[in-house]
Amino acid sequence: MAEPQLKVLIVDDHAVVQWGFKVLLGRQRWVERCVVASEPEEALATAERLKPHVALVDLFLGERSGAELCEAIRSASPATRVLLISGIGWISPQAAKAAGASGFVSKDWSADEVAMAVRMVGKGMTVFGRQEEAPSMPLSEREREVLSLIATGATNREIAERLYLSPHTVKEHASALYRKLGVKNRAEAARRAERLGLTR
Repeated sequence: MAEPQLKVLIVDDHAVVQWGFKVLLGRQRWVERCVVASEPEEALATAERLKPHVALVDLFLGERSGAELCEAIRSASPATRVLLISGIGWISPQAAKAAGASGFVSKDWSADEVAMAVRMVGKGMTVFGRQEEAPSMPLSEREREVLSLIATGATNREIAERLYLSPHTVKEHASALYRKLGVKNRAEAARRAERLGLTR
């Protein structure tokens, strides 16, 4: 039996991201049509008119929340399944499901993984598989400051100068946040922080 062809709506306020997803999904043999929207109002009107099988919705749309838009899209087109996506934020599976989403993916996933997630959601499945867990212990305000600067590529000495701390104190804060995040080095800490939305 032939695989059903999917109509996909991409909702993102960055033109380059829109273009990338449209090219990626347009190449998939199981995608019948792929359209884009930049604003929530445009997304709702398109969803109501097109009745897409899947809506790929950015978690942050300017000042608006992708989770809120998810609920509105589901109201305008109940058959549409929403897949939330983000490059800098994170939403728990529980919160995403409560908003009516069928999954959440990160923009640092590979193109093949994102395409597969869209396909799975279009087939009626949910995708929360590679989700990161929140830190086991909350980070202190100072640890968040150190983490934000680590994410910019700053060295311990540069962080110490910026925060008026000794390099030794910065190293202690870094060790503590590595432990809380469950990572081994600066690169892992920066990636984990982005996935959890801790540097936003």
